[in-house]
Amino acid sequence: MTRAALSVDGAVEAAVLEALGTVVDPELDEPITDLGFVRSIAIDDVGVRVHLRLPTSFCSPNFAYLMASDAVDALRGVPGIGEVRVLLDDHHDSDKINAGLEAEAGYRGTFGVEAEDSLDELRLTFRRKAHTAAMERCVEERLRNTGMAVTDVYRLRLRNLPEGERTSALLRRRAALGLGTGPDEQVFVDDQGRPVPPDDIPLRLRFATSVRISIEGNSHFCRGLLATRYADGPDGADLATRITNTRRTS
Repeated sequence: MTRAALSVDGAVEAAVLEALGTVVDPELDEPITDLGFVRSIAIDDVGVRVHLRLPTSFCSPNFAYLMASDAVDALRGVPGIGEVRVLLDDHHDSDKINAGLEAEAGYRGTFGVEAEDSLDELRLTFRRKAHTAAMERCVEERLRNTGMAVTDVYRLRLRNLPEGERTSALLRRRAALGLGTGPDEQVFVDDQGRPVPPDDIPLRLRFATSVRISIEGNSHFCRGLLATRYADGPDGADLATRITNTRRTS
């Protein structure tokens, strides 16, 4: 796809938003586009410039860097997009993060001795939490709708799950961790994909529920903080992403 072709009928805007929609807040397990973290998108003949924002100025710097870095990578995958710049606004480490992204210094190059864990380790931790929450949603749905007993959860296979967003979400999260997604795979497994022994399921399911509640609670809390920080009116109009496109179509 050429740069000119991207500009026709809003295709470039759609492609940019689709790319940014693949970037997920690691703690909340939701796309930054759904969370309102994309403040503005400016597209021109040179490329695209995106400004990100977060609920507070003291949100975790490693989460902030991970999302901004993932946004750069996602946008560079848009055919013909040109130069990509991603900037984080209103954060106590904005200058450091923006400079690191501009210099392509990487996570450790950006934070130096402050970078305690690698991005891969951070990503793995939250992928596991997201999988735990997705697994719990599917299991609890089966328990509510089929009369299955908790002691029988070990019998549940992926083929027993109904089609729908919850099952699709679980399969995506299993794939992200390198876990099996075949129809005969057991649903309730540990972080390494090993089936949870029947006697351990009640306790592990309670733990999974606490993880899911924590993720959902944090998401609700962050949405409220973002709205309080940036929305001037009750309709939250200022939380919408501002998009400008001056790219020529020929």
